[in-house]
Amino acid sequence: MASEGRSDLVIEDLVKTFPGGVQAVDHVSLRIREGQFVTLLGPSGCGKTTTLNCIAGLEQPDGGRITVGWTVLTDVGRGVLLPPERRDLGMVFQSYALWPHMTVYDNLAFGLRLRRVPGSEIRQRIRETLELVGLAGLERRYPFELSGGQQQRVALARAVVVQPRVLLLDEPLSNLDAKVREAARFWLREFQQRLGITAVYVTHDQAEALAISDQVAVMAQGRLLQYAPPTEVYERPASRFVAEFIGQTSFLQGTVVERSPAALRVTLEGGGPTLTSTLVESPVQRGERVVVAVRAERVELLTSAPEGETNLLPATLRSGIYLGASYEYLLSTPWGEVRALSRTPVPGPSVLIRLPPTSLVVLADDRAVAQAA
Repeated sequence: MASEGRSDLVIEDLVKTFPGGVQAVDHVSLRIREGQFVTLLGPSGCGKTTTLNCIAGLEQPDGGRITVGWTVLTDVGRGVLLPPERRDLGMVFQSYALWPHMTVYDNLAFGLRLRRVPGSEIRQRIRETLELVGLAGLERRYPFELSGGQQQRVALARAVVVQPRVLLLDEPLSNLDAKVREAARFWLREFQQRLGITAVYVTHDQAEALAISDQVAVMAQGRLLQYAPPTEVYERPASRFVAEFIGQTSFLQGTVVERSPAALRVTLEGGGPTLTSTLVESPVQRGERVVVAVRAERVELLTSAPEGETNLLPATLRSGIYLGASYEYLLSTPWGEVRALSRTPVPGPSVLIRLPPTSLVVLADDRAVAQAA
């Protein structure tokens, strides 16, 4: 079903300010490659849905430019603002927004009729699309006769049956229960890849973003903090906010005492031990106050110190919970709290924590941004 001639969606210096001076989108720029699945991720109020609505033409930005290939959708400087119906985009809303008085067939046919598509082609497109989303045979049902998962697929089918250049999705899985939602993630990703369509997806669910995206755009306070593949966002967060928002992460404050091409060395506050990190991409410099970030599943819990081992901290168990596949612990050290995930129970109240050099990310401390968001 994918048509030829699609190309990159480019957002340049996008700005949107609401009454009262609230800057919902603060000079956001990103390029979404043709055929990619990109997620806008962040907490409520970070600007992700406003950005999506600006792409769709549902919000009028105060600055910036949005293009798809050679087509200019928005150019505030030149006074260009195509209405939503002329943008050739498909949109799936959080509420699905299905017409309750129309059958599944008529819901899908509505946009095609507005575009004056011939009746025979409408029937063919609807048949193909319903087969694609696994709803063949349900054409004559009404939305109230469908499950939540089926309604979500109808909304998706309605968005793609018009063969849009870009598919926009605003938290389309949030109304599904946990089990159905988990299955829907895989189905949605497979569906997007099968069509080869460019997709922009909005969510606040970090697991969802990591599971289905080619690229993740992390936002906070209207700003784009990091735009990278899921593995990079998780393993190499660009800021404290990104590290704190995605996954379970502990932070220890310190000062950079050595920087070399092979390692960063950070002495923890209060004359603490010096930790070594072999992740040297961070732009922090010698003498700079920083935070050392470590994911909970990377923390190793030991009962004794192996000979010659480094990056060891003494710790006391504060609390622990059983999660089935693992145990989650909160541990106290003289330099801060550390969370750890372990497949085996901790043998006693006192343990040694090992922080592998390959898992320590050294970051500038942007705590103010994290707290405000």
